[in-house]
Amino acid sequence: MSDLSLEVKAGDETLTVEVTVDSRLRTMARWSLHGTVIKLRIPRGTSHKDVQRLIEGIIPRVARQRKRSARRTDVDLTQRAQEINQRYFNGELTWNSIRWVSNMRNRLGSCTTGGATDGDIRISERIRNWPQYVVDYVIAHEICHRKHPDHSAAFWDFLARYPHTEKALGFIEGIGFSEGHTPDEMMD
Repeated sequence: MSDLSLEVKAGDETLTVEVTVDSRLRTMARWSLHGTVIKLRIPRGTSHKDVQRLIEGIIPRVARQRKRSARRTDVDLTQRAQEINQRYFNGELTWNSIRWVSNMRNRLGSCTTGGATDGDIRISERIRNWPQYVVDYVIAHEICHRKHPDHSAAFWDFLARYPHTEKALGFIEGIGFSEGHTPDEMMD
């Protein structure tokens, strides 16, 4: 089988599936989701029928996760993230969902990359009543991970567009110190 690309429906969304033969794979296929593109890597010799079966297994998982994420999205948080994206990042960034969660004990936020949850951002409920510039910083931090998934120099340079970064980090560092955590432990 040679490489191919096709479009499939997952609920109300159209996804592109890019199938590539990966000679490093022996028996199992691997897939990841990046926005609306599913990258499916298959071992050499995988039949069209097996590829179709794999895709038929992946699509419902992605659709279920997207539907679940959409239900959990906090409208106000989404609107705030969109405003931050427009104001400081020229609308460059995209994500699937952003929502408040109550199960984060130490971390303030997280952003997933790849898999069925690609582009899902979670913000800890515990910061809901913190100063707005700090909440906005956490939102900015997480949406910037959509462009730079790691904490590279490029990530920090890009995030520096948010003007209250240093001030917010100082606040977070103070909270972390009082709780016995470092800022790195609190930010994804």
